[in-house]
Amino acid sequence: MSVPVIVVGAGLAGSEAAWQLARRGVDVLLREMKPQQQTPAHHSADFAELVCSNSLRGAALSTAPGLLKEELRRCGSLIMEAADANAVPAGGALAVDREAFSAYITQKIRSHPRITVQPGRVDDIPEGDCIIATGPLTDGALAERIDALFGGEPLHFYDAAAPIVSFDSIDMDKAYFASRYDKGTADYINCPMNREEYLAFVEALKTAREAPVHGFEDKAVFEGCMPVEVMARRGEDTLRFGPMKPVGLKDPRTGERPYAVVQLRADNGEKTAYNIVGFQTHLMYPEQKRVFGMIPGLEHAEYYRYGTMHRNSYIRSPGRLDRFYRVIGRESLFFAGQITGVEGYIESTASGLCCGINMARQRKGQSLIDFPPETALGGLMGHVSQQPELRFDPMNINFGIIKPLDTRIRGKRDRYLAVAQRALNVLDGMKEQIEEGLE
Repeated sequence: MSVPVIVVGAGLAGSEAAWQLARRGVDVLLREMKPQQQTPAHHSADFAELVCSNSLRGAALSTAPGLLKEELRRCGSLIMEAADANAVPAGGALAVDREAFSAYITQKIRSHPRITVQPGRVDDIPEGDCIIATGPLTDGALAERIDALFGGEPLHFYDAAAPIVSFDSIDMDKAYFASRYDKGTADYINCPMNREEYLAFVEALKTAREAPVHGFEDKAVFEGCMPVEVMARRGEDTLRFGPMKPVGLKDPRTGERPYAVVQLRADNGEKTAYNIVGFQTHLMYPEQKRVFGMIPGLEHAEYYRYGTMHRNSYIRSPGRLDRFYRVIGRESLFFAGQITGVEGYIESTASGLCCGINMARQRKGQSLIDFPPETALGGLMGHVSQQPELRFDPMNINFGIIKPLDTRIRGKRDRYLAVAQRALNVLDGMKEQIEEGLE
């Protein structure tokens, strides 16, 4: 027990894993390449940086993300503690002030007496007990070592981030505050378009110049982060039934529903910065300013951050990782985060939590916790360890990977709430086991 567990990477998964180990009395050496080196997607030296959206998605228990977040809370997640402490209004979603969120986690990690932070890039897989949580941008020598470990080239897809604009630069004479169907508070800025404006915008997107991304193909883009220009090329109404859907967003000045709507959500607690929801892009920066300037209210928008696109890498986990995120045949080595094929902030957090808890239990000779398939945590464990012959793609949490109910409930919301309540009941029954060994 005197030899620390090495955690490589201080993103969401690595920070959560280190925290779970430390709170169970296990010393941790957390190795993080920032601030000495950063990827193109990083902008801060803090841990657990949110490089894309500042939203952790739906908060309601009738949604799979809402259920997973509540499960994480009940397991003592540091990431959820930070999110709840630094939440910003976002209607039915949980969004955070991204800088305050990361600063909170960084302070907690750095001040824990059992965690030692060692800056610098890691280019090989450490010996001994180790959790690798280097994220979807893992590259260079370490990526080659991982490739060699699994005997084949890791799969990859491309991910994109949406632009962030200054609130003061938004023309609120053309935009309005509202939440879809008036749920919660009116936290979103809505930029309405009529049919002519929408069609002109779609045409401009289809022909705008894109930044060069080596090897990019539409089919390689993860569907949950599809660049807006790719959606525009998929059909005239694709955007209008996607991120620009107008349902439930009547313009208070006309009392009518617009043909299409662009939404913006607060990106910080002061509400001085707003991100354009669902507008991931890899257009060239001047083209973003030109084309997005066609959106009513954003004609003179000032950009704190333009949209970017980057390659994400992940392991074909089935047949290589077991349910506990351990390498099959090398039980001292765990992987956590998006590199395992779980997709999203809270999903990465969940894998880090499972790795941290079970690495601590493994070190102490205790049985590992196998979260049941009735829970969202268990559903993700099943996803990474499914039958190897099945198609494997990065996946967000969804009710489809959670064990269904034995009884039929007709209404979807009521059915999902029943699934969620069952999951939480199961998790509450595991409380003593989950909290075993906490200092």
